[in-house]
Amino acid sequence: MSISDRRNLIADAAIGTVAAAGLRGLTHRAVDAAAGLPAGSTSYYFRTRSALISACYLRLAELSVADADRWEADRGRLDPDSAAEGMAALLHHWLTAARDRQLARFELSLEATRRPELRADLQAADLAVRARAADVLAALGAPRPASAADLFVAWTDGLLYDRLVGAPAATRPPPDAAELTAVVRRMLEAALSA
Repeated sequence: MSISDRRNLIADAAIGTVAAAGLRGLTHRAVDAAAGLPAGSTSYYFRTRSALISACYLRLAELSVADADRWEADRGRLDPDSAAEGMAALLHHWLTAARDRQLARFELSLEATRRPELRADLQAADLAVRARAADVLAALGAPRPASAADLFVAWTDGLLYDRLVGAPAATRPPPDAAELTAVVRRMLEAALSA
């Protein structure tokens, strides 16, 4: 296993640990166990807890951009209708199969508000996601793609937060592709006219 693969394995295990146990459960020892690695492996690659949290931010952004890239590759031609369907599929993935990643992302984002030393990596991760959204919105004809991306990312985060941890999340049925597509279509229309 390459160093890069090992670092990704550790970051993925740390993300899963945060999703399952919150930041209180994020220890080097817990991540070693979750990754199936010998004791001390995580601390070898990420000496401090802050370094481990930063690795989580960057890995979450990398995975989100990769998800978006896969979605775009599957779409072929990009137009507002295919974008709405693709983004709805992406949201469905994030609300179901990749649910833990989103839960960890929200938990880790809150931690960065309390610890300034973590802010730079969170911002770098966020900027990567916003740049990817701006590229897609520019391809769809947004007159101001960067500001449209800011709105679109905020709406997407709000929808994810509401569906995962908002008050009705525990009683709401699983996400429906048609409903998500309709919501994304409205978000895209607003973002493209902004």
